[in-house]
Amino acid sequence: MALKFLGIWPNTPDDGSPTIWVEEETGDLIIQSWKADEETIRQAQEVGSVPGHSTDVPSHETVIRLPANMLQFIPRTKSEADSGNSGT
Repeated sequence: MALKFLGIWPNTPDDGSPTIWVEEETGDLIIQSWKADEETIRQAQEVGSVPGHSTDVPSHETVIRLPANMLQFIPRTKSEADSGNSGT
């Protein structure tokens, strides 16, 4: 797996800062960020996603909170960049 660094929380201290990498072969994003608190997880479970899909978070997954200012580091396709679609 070959990772490429994309960005880190601006004005970061020496440790524990949100960071984003991309796995170059697959395009998968690898994200280090803050764990969502229990209230955020509860709200996400209440909102759900698609009808009939479990809202439980499996043991091999977690919920993170990605700060809005980190969105600038998420790669966009050329067509998204050309159209001004920020994906948010």
